[in-house]
Amino acid sequence: MRESQTAILERGLELNGEWVTEPFETAWAGEARWFVQFLEPGSGSVSLRSQVSADGLTWVDHEDSPLSGEAAGVLTAPVRDFGHWLRLVVTPATGTAAPLVRIVLSLKE
Repeated sequence: MRESQTAILERGLELNGEWVTEPFETAWAGEARWFVQFLEPGSGSVSLRSQVSADGLTWVDHEDSPLSGEAAGVLTAPVRDFGHWLRLVVTPATGTAAPLVRIVLSLKE
């Protein structure tokens, strides 16, 4: 049986500018997926960018291209080949009204 874990990293975050989640240790997992749910939609768009780290202290952007979408509904971004630690950078486009978001990380072995 495959193992899985779901971590809610942010609840009710008002996205007033670029936001970086707390680091999450993911060494055991083989795949990951970010979910950004807009509890109250904003106007404009946001960009999601995964970052990886070997030690949870020093960060570099993951090789995947950032995902962009409207600040409404749910945006999801898969991540593979990520090493030991993950975090998500969420950046609203200039002029985007601050949406209220929930950020979830789902992991599978």
